[in-house]
Amino acid sequence: MAAQTLSRMVSRVSRDMLRGVSDFGYLIALLGESFYWPVFGPRRKQPVRIEAVFTQMMQIGVEAIPILAVLTMAVGIMLAIQLVNTLELFGVESQVVLAVAKAMTREFGALMTAILLAGRSGSALAARIGSMVVSQEIEALRVMGIDPVRYLVVPAVIAFAIMTPALVVLADAMGIIGGGLFSTGPLNMTMETYIRTSIEVLTVGDVMQGLSKGLVFGILIALVGCSAGFSVRGGAEGVGRATTRAVVLSLTYVIIVDMMFTWFMNV
Repeated sequence: MAAQTLSRMVSRVSRDMLRGVSDFGYLIALLGESFYWPVFGPRRKQPVRIEAVFTQMMQIGVEAIPILAVLTMAVGIMLAIQLVNTLELFGVESQVVLAVAKAMTREFGALMTAILLAGRSGSALAARIGSMVVSQEIEALRVMGIDPVRYLVVPAVIAFAIMTPALVVLADAMGIIGGGLFSTGPLNMTMETYIRTSIEVLTVGDVMQGLSKGLVFGILIALVGCSAGFSVRGGAEGVGRATTRAVVLSLTYVIIVDMMFTWFMNV
């Protein structure tokens, strides 16, 4: 019995590893096609639809502004509370301005944006494509000579690549403002002074680190969402599984990539 159980466990782990490698390969293939179609699509008389890109930008970016602003402001307030209480033990509570500004621009702005987009837009993308797979609309597109990747994936990837860094800028600003809403009292400074000091302590490298993360996170979330949607099997239940899988994989990849970014940019 023990040998059979061990054999089943090894078989399951092996299947999961092979599936993981296959999924990663498919993501790379989608990424390659996402670069191919904007360049060579017009030559094949299949250009990427600009109106589709703007529609995705509206859904992904503009409609996410209110919730992102609230969340990142709350994160800024929580950071300020924790940092003020910790730094005053060492008598350097004035450094909370520096700490909040760098934490938001380097890390939390991009990370909170990615988490929100993975749960909101990545899952919606997977559900949309998955529903089209179930209803055989993807096959219909192929029959009409329309490449599904050009029609569905490329506009989403471009929109994520444009809007995610833009949302990171908003997240950084709202997080710093949130930190100031709490810190101005304990630090005995005005909000104007707090904002001006935050800008002075930041460097171009701090901001660019968050923006570069946002760009990579956005493309990654789009690719994972599309990949999960195309892999749907089993009707409506399969769409639900694909949506859940898209969110879980997106967050997993985002955290792993974030760790790698942080390591190479700060060590």
